[in-house]
Amino acid sequence: MIDYLYYGLYKTFSLILKLLPQRWTVGLMHVLGHVAYYVSRKHQRIINTNLEWAFKNRFNASEKKQIGIAAFTNLIDTVFGILKRDAIPKEEVVKKVVFEGEEIIQAYQDAGKQFILVTGHYGNWELLSQSIAIHFDLTLVGVGRKLDSEMMDKVLRRNRERFNVEMVYKNGAMKGCIKAIGQKKIVGILTDQSLSVEQSVDVEFFDHKTTHTPIASILSRKFGLDLIPAFISTEDYVDYTVKIYPPIKTLKTDDQEKDLNLLTQKQAERLEYVIKENPKQWFWMHKRWKTYNPELYEY
Repeated sequence: MIDYLYYGLYKTFSLILKLLPQRWTVGLMHVLGHVAYYVSRKHQRIINTNLEWAFKNRFNASEKKQIGIAAFTNLIDTVFGILKRDAIPKEEVVKKVVFEGEEIIQAYQDAGKQFILVTGHYGNWELLSQSIAIHFDLTLVGVGRKLDSEMMDKVLRRNRERFNVEMVYKNGAMKGCIKAIGQKKIVGILTDQSLSVEQSVDVEFFDHKTTHTPIASILSRKFGLDLIPAFISTEDYVDYTVKIYPPIKTLKTDDQEKDLNLLTQKQAERLEYVIKENPKQWFWMHKRWKTYNPELYEY
């Protein structure tokens, strides 16, 4: 019964967002971003802790608040985007998206070469995957968590697949990614969440030791595929920019551990560079440094 309630809410809000003028939708997102920031004291503390840990004294209290509100607003934009794109045609998805560095991906396609896309919870990451899949006419396979609601999981999978995006679940992700590569599809990995030591590779991120997923590095080394970082950002929640960065070249020497460490560190460095360019776009609510510094988040 609860599945039908979720589905009803999903369709209702999808319809409302399609009928609302865009400027009203953007205004609503800003309001909800402020409300979420002030209501969730727990996430306020996580955001402030992360900003202090990453940037030391660069931001004052007011600036940290603005970054925190922006992080919530970006999350709402990501969710609203899923709802708004429920039944729109492909060409509508990329109407307000411009690409920088698209020649990088185009060169791989022209050469008939696969690659692995690496990104993070930055800007509207759902729009990133769909816009790249549509713009470059490729099938992108992402790794994600299965929703608790079976019905809603099927709805979202169907929604993504209309835009050439498929999903494999975190449990069994490696097997699903290997299968996708064998089918000549492009695997996309979100790389920025904290993991246990057993599941991860250690990296330096904002001058602090933390964990990082090695899945993109493992696949890169195993199949000889370069890693292409790409991130999406917006200043007004109307127009979006997808920026594609130079590839991280694959490595395969006799020292597997060293190869994986180097490949993973390069991903962390690219993510750090992008965050420093525009801190308001990143999802600061992750307990990103908790594995080696759990005391940071003891409130």
